[in-house]
Amino acid sequence: MLMAFSHQAWSVESPRELLPNPQQEAQAEEVGRQLRCLVCQNESIEDSSAPLARDLRQIVRQQVSQGRTSHDILKWMTHRYGDFIRLKPVFDRGTALLWLMPILSLGGALLLARRLWRRRHHPLPLPPLSGEEKARLHKLLTGD
Repeated sequence: MLMAFSHQAWSVESPRELLPNPQQEAQAEEVGRQLRCLVCQNESIEDSSAPLARDLRQIVRQQVSQGRTSHDILKWMTHRYGDFIRLKPVFDRGTALLWLMPILSLGGALLLARRLWRRRHHPLPLPPLSGEEKARLHKLLTGD
């Protein structure tokens, strides 16, 4: 039980990881929140306590201290580790289906629901009875 709560303490950065310039540190944290921990996968490298996340945080801070922009750092990380490193993938031809799938699924579900509702509340009219069917029905109803 104690181990479950102590995990939060592990993810806190050590003071030697922090940049001395507050603006650069804020930039590094902002970039780190956009990058996925490749070990934890659903945490940013800023929130993760994994050794790989710590290494990636150091790389980000090193690049920030060298004066690189956030865009350049994200581009470099994406080039090196692929689109998966981004917590929120960019919208382009390769990820268009990923971004559009929820909208397409919702639209398909709405069309299906509309079709089922119309079928239930507005049934198709029955075709008229032929002469033979009318005679047979009359025979059944009158008992002849």
